[in-house]
Amino acid sequence: MKRILTICYLMTFLTGSALAQDDSPYKTSFKVDAPIIAAGMGLSVYGLSLMQDKSGMSEAEIMALSKEDVNGFDRFAAGYDSDKAKKLSDFPFYGSFATPFLMLLNKNVGSKAGQVMVLYVETMAVTGAFFTMTNGSVERARPLVYSNEVDISDKNDANALNAFYAGHTAATASATFFAAKIFHDFNPDSPARPYVWAAAAAVPAAVGYLRLKAGKHFLTDNLLGYGMGAAAGILVPQLHKKANKRNISLMPVSGKYFNGALMTYTF
Repeated sequence: MKRILTICYLMTFLTGSALAQDDSPYKTSFKVDAPIIAAGMGLSVYGLSLMQDKSGMSEAEIMALSKEDVNGFDRFAAGYDSDKAKKLSDFPFYGSFATPFLMLLNKNVGSKAGQVMVLYVETMAVTGAFFTMTNGSVERARPLVYSNEVDISDKNDANALNAFYAGHTAATASATFFAAKIFHDFNPDSPARPYVWAAAAAVPAAVGYLRLKAGKHFLTDNLLGYGMGAAAGILVPQLHKKANKRNISLMPVSGKYFNGALMTYTF
């Protein structure tokens, strides 16, 4: 995700039309958006370091695990481990990051390519900050840890504690819902809007299902990831709409006792 954010960030500054907003449904500002992007990326990097600093479970801790310890809603997935599903999930996952760029082929969206890229980078920065800070702070064993088929070296790896929540699902939902939201707002009279939204919803759902079968995440991890990603993909553009008469801003924050986001609402 960090590599993708960096590429998008560079493209934003290479696009000369970033500030052309006259006939755009959105309003962007360097003073507002640059700090949010910087904070999101900074927290993403810090969150990644927290994830990497996790210590894996000992063999004794792994042997003591029982499917009965998993809540009843998620228990059915404990022990899932499909390498095929894991590999398949990468196709819609990586492909989803291209969807906002595909929207640039639309004349209305393409005319404001720079501004759209600013919003895309901001969306992914916010998504990355929420995911990495949460995942870096919470230890939850992946479903595959409960499988008798998985090698112990994979179970006691620190990455095996990164089940909560589903980053692939969140990032995919963020990208596809962002693309749908952008298309929706730039093309208010398009009959294609329901189909664009349907596709946006289907792709992260497929990723979530495959990550579930791969034993990477439980159902609740995927549901939360889906919701968080979709919310970022929709809300970041929405909070930039010119139609919003009140000043609403969203900023990821981190402190000694709290990791999350600060939303301010000015009358």
